[in-house]
Amino acid sequence: MKRDVLLKLLILLAVPCLLLLETHSVRARDIDYATYLRLYENTLRPDVTIDVPITQYSSATAEVEVVHEAGGRSGEFLKIGEAGSVGWWVFVPEAGLYNIAMDYYPIEGRKSEIQRELRINGELPFLGAKFLTFFRVWADEGEIRVDNRGNELRARQTEAPRWQTVFFSDDMGYYMEPYLFYFGAGWNKVELVGRREPLLIGGLRLTQAKAPLSYEMVQQSYSELELRVTTGRFVKVQGEHAAFKSDSTLYPIFDKGDRTVEPYHPALIRLNTIGGWRWSTPGQWISWEVDIPEDGLYIIALKSKQDQNRAAYSSRRLYINGTVPFAEVEAIKFAYSNQYQMRVLGLEEQGEPYLFYFQKGTNEIKLEVVLGDIAELLVEAEDCLFELNEMYRKIVMITSPTPDPWRDYQLERRIPGVISNLSIQGDRLDALAQALEDATGQRGGNVALLRDLARQLKDMAARPATIPKRLEAYRDNIASLGTWIMDTSDQPLQIDYLIVASPDQTLPRAQPTIAETVVHEIKAFAASFSTDYELVGDVHDPEEYGGRQPLTVWVSSGRDQATAVKEMIEDTFTAETGILVNLQLVNMGTLLPATLAGMGPDVALGVPISDPINFALRNAVEDLSKYPGFEDVRSRFMSSALVPLTFRDAVYALPEQQTFPVMFYRTDILAEKGLAVPQTWNDVARLIPDLQKEHMNFGLPISDPRARQAGSGDIGVATSGAGSLAAHQGVVSFLTFLYQKGGELYLEDGIATNLDSEIAVEAFREWTDLYELYNLPQQYDAVNRFRTGDIPILIASYTMCNQLSVAAPEIRGRWDFTLVPGTRREDGTIDRSVPGGIVDMSSGAAAIILSSAKNKEDAWEFLKWWTSAETQLRYGRELESLLGPAARYPTANVEAMSNLPWTVEELDKLFQQWSYVRGVPEVPGGYMVGRHLDNAFRKVVLHKAEPRKTLLDYARVVNEEITVKRREFGLETMAERKDSQ
Repeated sequence: MKRDVLLKLLILLAVPCLLLLETHSVRARDIDYATYLRLYENTLRPDVTIDVPITQYSSATAEVEVVHEAGGRSGEFLKIGEAGSVGWWVFVPEAGLYNIAMDYYPIEGRKSEIQRELRINGELPFLGAKFLTFFRVWADEGEIRVDNRGNELRARQTEAPRWQTVFFSDDMGYYMEPYLFYFGAGWNKVELVGRREPLLIGGLRLTQAKAPLSYEMVQQSYSELELRVTTGRFVKVQGEHAAFKSDSTLYPIFDKGDRTVEPYHPALIRLNTIGGWRWSTPGQWISWEVDIPEDGLYIIALKSKQDQNRAAYSSRRLYINGTVPFAEVEAIKFAYSNQYQMRVLGLEEQGEPYLFYFQKGTNEIKLEVVLGDIAELLVEAEDCLFELNEMYRKIVMITSPTPDPWRDYQLERRIPGVISNLSIQGDRLDALAQALEDATGQRGGNVALLRDLARQLKDMAARPATIPKRLEAYRDNIASLGTWIMDTSDQPLQIDYLIVASPDQTLPRAQPTIAETVVHEIKAFAASFSTDYELVGDVHDPEEYGGRQPLTVWVSSGRDQATAVKEMIEDTFTAETGILVNLQLVNMGTLLPATLAGMGPDVALGVPISDPINFALRNAVEDLSKYPGFEDVRSRFMSSALVPLTFRDAVYALPEQQTFPVMFYRTDILAEKGLAVPQTWNDVARLIPDLQKEHMNFGLPISDPRARQAGSGDIGVATSGAGSLAAHQGVVSFLTFLYQKGGELYLEDGIATNLDSEIAVEAFREWTDLYELYNLPQQYDAVNRFRTGDIPILIASYTMCNQLSVAAPEIRGRWDFTLVPGTRREDGTIDRSVPGGIVDMSSGAAAIILSSAKNKEDAWEFLKWWTSAETQLRYGRELESLLGPAARYPTANVEAMSNLPWTVEELDKLFQQWSYVRGVPEVPGGYMVGRHLDNAFRKVVLHKAEPRKTLLDYARVVNEEITVKRREFGLETMAERKDSQ
């Protein structure tokens, strides 16, 4: 106790000493790790370990608690909540660069990766320190199961938390060694800021990571310790029987294209491998437990396949019982091959297998995804990409994004530094292409892309007058380089099995013979005539279950997603209710014809948002509001989510997804130009000229006729009663202005549109003025234009967050999002209302019960289960585990949304904007609204028509169509209402 008091007193007395610490004037958020290292390239790395007193924290805005037992360990540990920060003072005796190691235990949270930001003496040292990521530990829950058709079903992934020791490292994998941090001599403050998930810390220390010894030195130690080479030992571990993994995506998968995989079947699903493209992100790992029969030296072989990265290789770091045995296995290369290979570690590298020491008993072998030699090339490529983007912006500041190809902009005189840099970056890309070719031994399309871009840059530098004509190609090549970096950083590898054996053992053949391949193809072809690939999982026959009729559920998604849904049904819904379900994978375009023909399902999931009202007008779906417990179910969603699914107080579907717009902005560009993030549309109007002076712009979406024609938005609508506005993205922008002014899209009961109201005219004029007077772009690729900085601030669906995190890693930490600009009310508050529920045409949005359902009570139980927070959350996690962060599920369930792996800051902003979302009704004839709003917009903006007259003319056309549809379905029309009054 006295020691603790004394320590705190010393810390308080030492605070003034911080003024004496060495500091650097460079703003941390403006530099990357490579720049940071250059700042301290001649700095010492003191060989000392300094423990941070984790329970003696000096500041805490996070919830903190000292605990004394966790994960089988006893001691003093610090439990830290998800939000807020915790800081410690630590005395550093000698200035220098240090690694930071942490012992942590992944306590229960939202089941996503843990993320923290590190600050040293109140500042972020470099961008990468904002994204320190710590994995959870996952394992299979139980054994692989078999459905009643003989197909294997993967076990559910469950958390298996255990203590882990990690060094703070680059989560992108670009740096193979742990991060180095500079600390001045004296007292320093170390602070961890919560970004995602709670955390339990068992230790935190400044130290130096020890590099593993070379194999030659390890071999010498074998001789000195008189370790014996074993004989006659052979241990095989199937890849799908992994003990632990870093990610719930790393579950067993099936490969039925090779006769030699174990286990094998030509037609039925056998979960016989693990990895593939799911195991490709740096930092991911899989471990296996191996029972070794005796102490001694063994070889390790892996039956593996890397058939996805043709122009490069994949790399893995090997750990045995938590330690890298020697330097040569820090980045094991697996070359491209479309067939399985028996990869004996060491055989390719030195001509004979490496020998590894194992003790008798259970040992752990772990393989971690690393970039290996490619890492340095990707760092160079990303730095080059950043330079190309910067040069592009400087060129565009003079030429605009759409320059006059015949004008001489005199670029060599006005931006000579950019012209010379074009040549420099061309040389860098040439050198990069050569280094990649040397590293991989291949001249694939990846190398060709780099060479082509290098050639273009050098030619632009040599002939600056041609730059305006080639600006679009230059921008496209920048995007291609970004995609190349993303693709090259993927390190896929598929494992059939691992072998730990004595060197004298003969290893199995990894590839099938010609005869085996022929027999396999014949069997697979024959089986295709008897296998129904639309059915997923168990298929229940009523006769097998006492005549009880199973529910038939249709789902529109990929097979992997459908399999996940089926597994969830079997292990929770059927297990808890006893209700049997047959799940079928179908195209939802067949739903209405099948229903009208009496061949439809009981329940349909993933139904486009316009379909429930279309079906309701034909009495083809159930009114869910009459079922017991509906009010409790309704409370799961924002009220706006039910608006497009409701007609005349009857609710015909439950929402699965709901999206809404937010505003994205480039923090680096706005800071560079001294521009503030706009809060109102008046602020936007003042911002646009400042952007356009630099030949940048503000992005506000309108409908792209090409996208609308490619989609199914208007196809078949004439036979429908209502039409989703999803194909008309311009409606999102118009409705934002309309709703913020207090307007409505339709009159009561959807009897007519409200587009002829004064508020609608005012909203329409404000919307079109932005394009007519302020010249906002009408068609643009949001992700790429945001990425290059052409459009550094734009309105888009919040799901663009996920796209940017995957497609634009080079601007990570240089962008953010916030609420949509609003309209200031008379009381001074800002109305930020936006339309919600307009989901991309390819996305399902709702779940329905067909009127023809044989057991409607069971169907209602199914919908209650499907839309529950637990089910939606699990499905969202399954979806992200299948397809990655870009596929984060935009669930309509409020509780489930709050538990998806968003950061604390992101969730706060999303829920703020969600509270302003207003639903868009679906009404008979409503498909005309989007179509004619687009027509009115183009007539005003492109043909300079008068806004009021144009909108009123089209409002009359829309109302005529609504009247026709209401008559068709026996609903009161506006004329009939007026006559009755």
